Amino acid sequence: MAGNVECYQKITNEEERLYFKDLLKDILKYTPSKFCGLVGNAISIPIYTSLLSKTQYGTYMLSIAFLSFLCIIFSDWVGLSGLRFFKHHEINQDASKYFTTLISLLLINLSIMFLLTPIYICIPQVQAFFKIPVKLILFVLILIIPVAFRALFFQILRAQIKPLNYTISTIINQFLSIGISYILMKYFHLGAYSILLGMCISIIFIDFVLLCQIDIKKYFVWTKPKFNILKTLVFYGVPISVTSLSLWIINQSNRFIMHGLHGADQVGLVGVAYNATFSILMTTFVVITFASIPRIYSLYEQNKDVRPLISKLTYLLALFSLPVIALYSLHAQEVVMFLSNAKFKGAEVLVPYLSFSVFFIVMTDFTTLQYHLSKKTYLDTIIRVISAITGLVLNVIFIKKWGLVGLGIATLIGNIVYFLLSTIVVVPNHGWQVPYKKFAQILFSFVPASAMYVYLLKDLKLNLVFESFILLFIYYLTYFVITKITDKRVSA
Repeated sequence: MAGNVECYQKITNEEERLYFKDLLKDILKYTPSKFCGLVGNAISIPIYTSLLSKTQYGTYMLSIAFLSFLCIIFSDWVGLSGLRFFKHHEINQDASKYFTTLISLLLINLSIMFLLTPIYICIPQVQAFFKIPVKLILFVLILIIPVAFRALFFQILRAQIKPLNYTISTIINQFLSIGISYILMKYFHLGAYSILLGMCISIIFIDFVLLCQIDIKKYFVWTKPKFNILKTLVFYGVPISVTSLSLWIINQSNRFIMHGLHGADQVGLVGVAYNATFSILMTTFVVITFASIPRIYSLYEQNKDVRPLISKLTYLLALFSLPVIALYSLHAQEVVMFLSNAKFKGAEVLVPYLSFSVFFIVMTDFTTLQYHLSKKTYLDTIIRVISAITGLVLNVIFIKKWGLVGLGIATLIGNIVYFLLSTIVVVPNHGWQVPYKKFAQILFSFVPASAMYVYLLKDLKLNLVFESFILLFIYYLTYFVITKITDKRVSA
């Protein structure tokens, strides 16, 4: 039985080879969606920032943060639970009962959400925190319905390991949303509502596409929800909701704090910085977790020890992401000026802090897998709550004292604290096997590239692309030489 330590089987070299071969195929299939998502985000930022004022863009970012807040509490955890246990119920040949229970749980959650709507309208303290017009809140409440079903269907596609279908739907959703939003902003002048309405129309269309892609007729046979399945989903998913809410507190509540202390204009700058970092860098790096985690769940259900695979995936992630993040941070001003309208100049001070925050967030997707595999997500909840409280306190103090820079520092510290706690709080026989040697090789590979930039390239002021190519070449060449030398010594 999966989860029983004594039953774990060591993954053979051949099984590892096949895993990474299949993983590479999945990554290649997911990559077009992530690449198009990256391009879509890169296109949408200058479009939205040129057509909206800083205040309107700030209002839009507050609305998205509120939408994310609601999704975390009422819908996202249902989809993640669906991903975690889908393979188990498919093996047990009761996937239709499982799927019916998932849909029922989502409908119950959305019903509760609408019943709680008067809390925002009637309680002044809640309105004072979010500071979003009531009619905009009501629009977000409507938007969450198609968003919630899209999230669930996307996770089912991941569980079915259908990366190509996922890619097609994501690309259509991305560009349809941008196109409709542009028309509404350009010709109807609806401000922040333009983007939200564009999202709503495109997501409704995609929901119907996803229903066909997951083969709804195969799984959806309406029966009474199964209590034992419902209980498993709730006990697994509710802690995930709390942990996700904690991450939201670290990375998105700062928009509301900034709005309260410095106004919507500053939130607009925060929004540009987040879209230039989280939306683009996260989209780039998360393809590794997207492709790898469903297959890790599948191997774990076959009683395989997946820790060596997770260890290898973490250093591969660091190998490819850290140099990109370093270059991104080094040229923060150029990034912001390229991606946004000139009136948003000033957002570049956030880019280094948010870029490295992305790295630690993606890393914790792997370091916290131990809690999901062992079904001890309450441990994830505890460490995220600690991180969230730390981040929230620091955000209030630092934003008040240092403004945008304070927000960046507090966000980065909150994410680092979460990452470190996930390496300290370990489930026996499930913990992350830290690849110390590989990380040392990666960090040392930065030394020649850094020296080249400081003592030569910085003063030459070369073309940005050419300079980045030179630095990346030196970095990877150094890594190749180091690994060859150290591996040769070990084999000798």
